[in-house]
Amino acid sequence: MTRRLTVTVERFPIAGAFTIARGSRTEAVVVLATITDEASGVAGRGECVPYARYGETVESVRELIEAQAEAIAAGTSRADLLTSMKAGAARNALDCALFDFEAKQLGKPAWEIAGLTEPAIATTAYTLSLGTPKSMEEAARAASTRPLLKVKLGGEGDPERIAAVRRGAPDSRLIVDANEAWRADTIEANLVACVAAGVGLIEQPLPAGEDALLAEIARPIPICADESLHDRAGLDALAQRYDAINIKLDKAGGLTEAVMLAHEARARGFSLMIGCMVGTSLAMAPAMLLAHHADYVDLDGPLLLARDREPGLRFEGSLIHPPARELWG
Repeated sequence: MTRRLTVTVERFPIAGAFTIARGSRTEAVVVLATITDEASGVAGRGECVPYARYGETVESVRELIEAQAEAIAAGTSRADLLTSMKAGAARNALDCALFDFEAKQLGKPAWEIAGLTEPAIATTAYTLSLGTPKSMEEAARAASTRPLLKVKLGGEGDPERIAAVRRGAPDSRLIVDANEAWRADTIEANLVACVAAGVGLIEQPLPAGEDALLAEIARPIPICADESLHDRAGLDALAQRYDAINIKLDKAGGLTEAVMLAHEARARGFSLMIGCMVGTSLAMAPAMLLAHHADYVDLDGPLLLARDREPGLRFEGSLIHPPARELWG
């Protein structure tokens, strides 16, 4: 068997703009890794989303993936990648491509290869971008039929924003994501505002590396680590600070690590969120294998795009169906 690796960069426009505390963008730029058996034509695909917050660029991720071409041709495995590459977007694309390749080659579903139970329909959060209280109230009203909303906050003015969202969507469950924008002198007031709005979970309120305060203050709402955690190696540092973790394949470096991270985090008593960067259905599909093991699912990337790849995941409102074989796994 001769395996060939190809790497491409693709761009997908976002419907409107996606805005968080660190900035705004109007397109999702993804890197696609494809591993093909030249004899049989069997091909596996994996998509990743490079993220500047973690020192990644599209070009650097592409180069990291391309540097593995000889190893892929020689038969490197997903287990090999765990030691030969660092956690991050590049390893994620290769790990997911190898999973897809193996599933198609063996004629077995990826969930079975991963030692998981068969995935089921899941309810995803739907993200509201950061904006003014007025614009966020309007966005919440437009999305008020969705059962779970994830609200991007940004620091100053957040109590007004979360109150406005609750007015716009009085019946939806709410998660807020501060993306490291709160500070020691604002966190308690923001927590009070979130309690008043009935928020169920708060993601990454303080900057990674500056979150020791979370072990010292009352946490009336569970706090979820995002930027503070990438893979299993970071779990020790979360003790006493966080109640939940957000597992993203682009942070963990693929589904292989994400499955082990989920098992270990559960054993330590953490609740789980399965999250994503803004990418296409191909990036969400591997994460769907973990969705029914999670307390919160945030795989709405394709819903934020003006167009998804074809074929894509099947969405019915906020319900996501497991991926078809033609898409992945």
